Amino acid sequence: MLPTTSVNSRSQGNGVLSPRDAARHTAGAKRYKYLRRLFHFRQMDFEFALWQMLYLFTSPQRVYRNFHYRKQTKDQWARDDPAFLVLLSIWLCVSTVGFGFVLDMGFFETIKLLLWVVFIDCVGVGLLIATLMWFISNKYLVKQQNRDYDVEWGYAFDVHLNAFYPLLVILHFIQLFFINYVIISDSVVGYFVGNTLWLIAIGYYIYVTFLGYSALPFLKNTAILLYPFALLIMLYLISLACGWNFTKMLCSFYKYRVK
Repeated sequence: MLPTTSVNSRSQGNGVLSPRDAARHTAGAKRYKYLRRLFHFRQMDFEFALWQMLYLFTSPQRVYRNFHYRKQTKDQWARDDPAFLVLLSIWLCVSTVGFGFVLDMGFFETIKLLLWVVFIDCVGVGLLIATLMWFISNKYLVKQQNRDYDVEWGYAFDVHLNAFYPLLVILHFIQLFFINYVIISDSVVGYFVGNTLWLIAIGYYIYVTFLGYSALPFLKNTAILLYPFALLIMLYLISLACGWNFTKMLCSFYKYRVK
């Protein structure tokens, strides 16, 4: 789970890591420690995870400043506590059940929807995006003078989870209150409200992702991660002009998938 590696970190007097320290700071060791804590709920800091979820909405910069503190104190950028992942999973299940209720799905249809949202929308898409961002950041964004550093895949997936949470709340919770009575109606107000929520949710995802990579001091030109905003706004304006209702299309897609 260690997102950066350096030949200069925690070295002995001769500049070489001792075998014991090297074993502790490998990505495999970090990953093993993280996964092992998934089965020890008493060791998880759920209060701090809730704090992160709150500030991902109000001040996501503060969340990434905490990542800096973790790097200084524990020599890693990515989370070493799975509490955030556990709470995100619970929220994902609860919001998906609510989504199934609003769409008037049966019990088994809701279970299928839950499996689709968890393993495709969150994990599957997350693996794809994290891998793509990991490749792009290491290939094009690492500063030339800091080639001893690299973005580890674990941190890229952490950034995806941070960005996915606000999107999930907006589209799977806030939007639920407007679907049946406003959004899926065949009116201008319906697709305006629905598409605007999509604009805000995806815009939040792009912004939080940008903050995640700009927080790494060995990356350059991270502002290019904001460029998709232009395409997003263009698609939003086209959707309003053409009367496309993204939420209505999504509901129809989900109902088709769970049949």
